[in-house]
Amino acid sequence: MIDHRYPHSSVFYRSLVQNFPKITHGEGASIYDERGKRYLDACGGAYVVNVGHGVREIAEAMALQASKIAYVNGTAFTNGPAEDLAAELARLNPAGLSKSYFLSSGSEAVEAALKLARHHWVAKGMPKKRKIVAFDPGYHGNTLLALSASSRKSYKEAYEPWLVPVRFMPAPYAYRCECGGESSCPACSGDALESAILAEGPDQVAAVIAEPVGGSSTGAAVPRSDYWRNVRSICDRHGVLWIADEVLAGAGRTGKWSALEHFGAVPDVLVMGKGLSGGYAPLSCVSTSEKLLEPILKADGAFKHAQTYSHTPLICAAGLACVRYLKSRGLIERAARMGRLLGERLKEMLEMPGVGDVRGIGMLWAVELVADKKTKKPFPRELRACETLAAAAREQGLVVWPNPGHWRGEGDLVLLAPPFVISEGEIEEAVFLLKTSWEKTLDQLTVK
Repeated sequence: MIDHRYPHSSVFYRSLVQNFPKITHGEGASIYDERGKRYLDACGGAYVVNVGHGVREIAEAMALQASKIAYVNGTAFTNGPAEDLAAELARLNPAGLSKSYFLSSGSEAVEAALKLARHHWVAKGMPKKRKIVAFDPGYHGNTLLALSASSRKSYKEAYEPWLVPVRFMPAPYAYRCECGGESSCPACSGDALESAILAEGPDQVAAVIAEPVGGSSTGAAVPRSDYWRNVRSICDRHGVLWIADEVLAGAGRTGKWSALEHFGAVPDVLVMGKGLSGGYAPLSCVSTSEKLLEPILKADGAFKHAQTYSHTPLICAAGLACVRYLKSRGLIERAARMGRLLGERLKEMLEMPGVGDVRGIGMLWAVELVADKKTKKPFPRELRACETLAAAAREQGLVVWPNPGHWRGEGDLVLLAPPFVISEGEIEEAVFLLKTSWEKTLDQLTVK
């Protein structure tokens, strides 16, 4: 039953009915509310906080930049933080992705990446190439073009008249595939992409967009090792640009700077956000190659995309400080090492009723909840299994990310993506609290 009353706040949040605890400060992997209650932030807010809360070096770098100059117009000037951050990314990104365009959120970076693909083909004199291929399940953001390329029915219903048609193909999702991810089936091998491109017509497909490692949609699903190399080959064969959406999985989250480093494949466009600034400023990035930009350079010399806060010194200073902090303290390597421990502990939950799968890589893990472990039948949506678990965990001081399966017709997910600085003791604490919270939740659910 929805409580038809506004919360006691003048802030307009997504939820119009919920009163949230007021957080006052954080340190490491923990945040604290105004009553002094501690929460172990096991999902880094919204998969954002990688370097940890309360990093003084990043705050000081931002303050220093703000004291010099916080904003300049990116259509008239450049600035040191933007130049230095772009240079860092040119060294870290997959080979050739040496040009970076800075924005303020993952959604708008995806929007810009898709527009860049379209602009590339128009500049090459191929205006028929306008169609997008995306994955189902898959999620890329809430601006209209990014939402069009997302397969979340419940998010799209109200806005359907404003969205563009997108061709969807099955995402690699081994737990939900009869082959278990190991056969040559089209979904798990990547061959479904070729079928989708041929069905739409290669001369009309501009780009395919996909998350190299599943985010909230497929819950940290990791494709088999040759999957993205096959995608690269298919895109090359049919003249289609490949956009890798690493807004969630990039910036070290999988134990590598780019999630695609695990697969040995290079996209045409790489999108990052979230952990790029560690949560210290709203920052995202579209990285691409000189080769892709060449037709635009020759045609009119300008990318047709504008955003007031693109490339601004303050947000780029936050990103630069975050990237250097990650590098100087070996935190990406730590994410790989500690992520293995997190995965080992979480897999203990497979012995519990209602836990169908535990999967992940680095500091990104998911627990899939099912009503029947043999058939993988999901819980009825009205039971709100993952939301109930997340609420029970938060009551105990653990923050995890619930992702209901109602828009997929599959199991509910709970995701963990803690700061890379989380300790072994805090990992043990997180898993213990999640287990006990699930035990409490089970009392409200019917499980086989």
